Amino acid sequence: MSITSTFSVNSANSSNVFSYSNNSISRFISFSSNHNNSKLFFLNKISNFRRSTRSLSLKNLASDQTQILKETVTEEGLVPSLINFTPDSASIASNIKFHAEFTPSFSPERFDLPKAFFATAESVRDALIVNWNATYDYYEKMNMKQAYYLSMEFLQGRALLNAIGNLELSGAYAEALNKLGHNLEDVARQEPDAALGNGGLGRLASCFLDSLATLNYPAWGYGLRYKYGLFKQTITKDGQGEVAEDWLEMGHPWEIVRNDVSYAVKFYGKVVMGSDGKKHWVGGENIKAVAYDVPIPGYKTKTTINLRLWSTKVPSEGFDLHAFNSGDHVKAIEAQANAEKICYILYPGDESVEGKTLRLKQQYTLCSASLQDIIARFERRCRSAVNWEDFPEKVAVQMNDTHPTLCIPELLRILIDVKGISWKEAWNITQRTVAYTNHTVLPEALEKWSLELMQKLLPRHVEIIEMVENELLQTIVSEYGTEDLDLLEKKIQEMRILDNVDLPASIKEVFVKSEEISVVDSDEAENSLKEVENSGEENENSGEENENSGEENVNSDEIEPTDEEDESKEKVSVKKKTFFEPDPKLPKMVRMANLCVAGGHAVNGVAEIHSEIVKEEVFNEFYKLWPDKFQNKTNGVTPRRWIRFCNPDLSNIITKWTGTENWVLNTEKLADLRKSADNEDLQNEWRAAKRSNKMKVVSFIKEKTGYVVSPDAMFDVQVKRIHEYKRQLLNILGIVYRYKKMKEMSDKERKAKFVPRVCIFGGKAFATYVQAKRIVKFITDVGATINHDSEIGDLLKVVFVPDYNVSVAELLIPATELSQHISTAGMEASGTSNMKFSMNGCVLIGTLDGANVEIREEVGDDNFFLFGAQAHEIAGLRKERAEGKFVPDPRFEEVKAYVRSGVFGPYNYDELMGSLEGNEGYGRADYFLVGKDFPSYIECQEKVDEAYKDQKRWTRMSILNTAGSYKFSSDRTIREYAKDIWNIEPVELP
Repeated sequence: MSITSTFSVNSANSSNVFSYSNNSISRFISFSSNHNNSKLFFLNKISNFRRSTRSLSLKNLASDQTQILKETVTEEGLVPSLINFTPDSASIASNIKFHAEFTPSFSPERFDLPKAFFATAESVRDALIVNWNATYDYYEKMNMKQAYYLSMEFLQGRALLNAIGNLELSGAYAEALNKLGHNLEDVARQEPDAALGNGGLGRLASCFLDSLATLNYPAWGYGLRYKYGLFKQTITKDGQGEVAEDWLEMGHPWEIVRNDVSYAVKFYGKVVMGSDGKKHWVGGENIKAVAYDVPIPGYKTKTTINLRLWSTKVPSEGFDLHAFNSGDHVKAIEAQANAEKICYILYPGDESVEGKTLRLKQQYTLCSASLQDIIARFERRCRSAVNWEDFPEKVAVQMNDTHPTLCIPELLRILIDVKGISWKEAWNITQRTVAYTNHTVLPEALEKWSLELMQKLLPRHVEIIEMVENELLQTIVSEYGTEDLDLLEKKIQEMRILDNVDLPASIKEVFVKSEEISVVDSDEAENSLKEVENSGEENENSGEENENSGEENVNSDEIEPTDEEDESKEKVSVKKKTFFEPDPKLPKMVRMANLCVAGGHAVNGVAEIHSEIVKEEVFNEFYKLWPDKFQNKTNGVTPRRWIRFCNPDLSNIITKWTGTENWVLNTEKLADLRKSADNEDLQNEWRAAKRSNKMKVVSFIKEKTGYVVSPDAMFDVQVKRIHEYKRQLLNILGIVYRYKKMKEMSDKERKAKFVPRVCIFGGKAFATYVQAKRIVKFITDVGATINHDSEIGDLLKVVFVPDYNVSVAELLIPATELSQHISTAGMEASGTSNMKFSMNGCVLIGTLDGANVEIREEVGDDNFFLFGAQAHEIAGLRKERAEGKFVPDPRFEEVKAYVRSGVFGPYNYDELMGSLEGNEGYGRADYFLVGKDFPSYIECQEKVDEAYKDQKRWTRMSILNTAGSYKFSSDRTIREYAKDIWNIEPVELP
């Protein structure tokens, strides 16, 4: 049987692609215009079967030279392998020129930087497609188990340098571009970051794809193609502003639209019973999800996997031509607008019903289109008879947080309604296929959706969720029995999927307790029955505290009968309700995290401390029920992007002192640096690399903010999403305290006391998160005051870098010396930026939260600045605060008063400072314990100053941070997922 490849590029879009149809296989050829040294990129077809060959002549449009391609055709179709060919700079330069001329995105008059970038990217894409097609075709042939990673975010960053680095062509491309009059780094800077994510969730997903490809695991990623991203951040005197991202305006050279790969996605409508006895979801609104593919190359491997992004639209018939010609232009495009807006914005504001609806549509679109695609691939690879019991043996679906939770009811819907499988079989298949990664302990981030909204938008899925809930409740009853109804009720309330919704009838019956009451005659029995019912009614009205008091009263009033009395009395069964009724004042909700736990076979946290919190607090009842479901998979980051490519100076030093480049693939080699940490030559090289990186940031800050900072100062950096629990407010209040103390000293005193610092912030506050935006405004106001204070000069600078993204991180992280990870203990699941900073020799200051705990263990207590309350203390400290027992440190009160004095401008910061005061109330009472940890924080910062003054000690700490970061490679994390959750094996291409 022939193998069908969907990975082909239309020759109208790329003149270096020749499509030749033979058994539905696409051929790819790339040419050099050098007449004496023609190079071919092509697939050499091999087979163990009997061969026949034929020649195919192609004309090279660029060089007018005839090339000959030998094809091998077998009875089994065409099986691709790869030629071990490395292009030289001359052939690359020729290929770039070819694309500039024949794949034009710009006017032909000049070859400027934007045009050079697109032509270079298209040249690199040519090389990627060879491996990409071969990878896909080989997976089709081998039909091994494949993992699918579903995520609402993929924060890719720029692709050019990463791609040529993984292809080991960095030098050749740099030389080729020099021949064409350009510098590789200047060309790479023309690429906008793909606006497909916001924070650590999306960056983790992208690191995972890099590791999956590098380690040769069969896997794909699935996401949405957001036209305008989250937003582009601007910083003005008024704080943060938001404008739409423009990353797609000039086109995206890495993606290939698959117009032949699209799936129908339905919303609204109703569920009817068909004549075939099956449920049918009919009517409603129908859209089409179209695939856009992005190749993900591995490092030093042929394996190139796929990130498939969905874009939404409606067919042309969705355009209402009659309405348009009648002048109702809005109505004419209504269907198209409703479809397209699903993929406009990442995380649209959800304070309105429309916003909530749009978010739910996004999540369902991702799940439905991806699962339809996965199932179609499974059926195709089965070739003849499809055995659905084999589905979990061929498919692993990983849900990155709760956003893709609808995978569970959607997979059940397709299996039951479309494929005709029984509920029991479908439920078993689904549970064996799906797994869930939890990324948060914050209650507001454990998604809950309005049942009313979901019933309206996805009526069939609500029916299926009810079936899942019933399955879960039956399991709980079976496990815990009915002897202790109070315990059973507690378990159900904690674990059920539908919140504030009436229990199914079969479960209600469990909570009707029978008691036999002996009476003398039927009149007494009737009176006794009335008495018990009245007692029950009184108890129900008495509140939750005394819920079982009626039952207790009946028991206490019972008199043990004698044997004679027992014979003469009748027995009457009395039934009494003991379960909670739904509260009509509260909304009915669907708990998505509980659905994830119930519907999958594995649940993992992303750091050791986080996984313990998941088991002991977040999902404790589930953990007691299914302890084997729960795992830890500490996050990691790819050392390719986050050391090898973004910090070449440090990378070269590591290679020199470890004696191998193999550390890029086996980060355990980084530990070898420990034995040289005190070596003076290594320390000098280490400091020189850090200063070189700092000089780049000095230029960047001047370009982006206008501020001039000194490379001789310590670079103190906190860059991450702006959120109260991440405590940028603690950092800036510490800076305010530092500034106030400086102002109280003479010039000589302050220079003796303080180490010069450049304090750098970056990150986006969600557009509707008012308090986070106040924090951004506060940081910029403090910076404006301090940076213009001539008395302070270079002793202290405060910079907020606008529009923080992956590319900015790649510049800032290698230059950072102190990195702040200071979240309230127990609230950060893991963090990944802490790993990136540690890899790059940054010393961390932080709490025992998330991956900080494990980083500190690996780098050594002496090489990590620790402060603050610990996770197990937090609940008690909040209770203490609520009881009015907290006494703030005088230094904390001093700094708040200083802010309120107006020294940082006329803006009223009462709301911001007020959030740190009081003992209770929304937005009050210092929920994130800034005041509690403030004294410990500023004292720890004094220790930082002392350590930095001793540069030998500091450099040693820096080296030991890199040496101890080996554990935090995403390669290690992916191996654990593959072995413990997905059950997949590496597959190397022949």
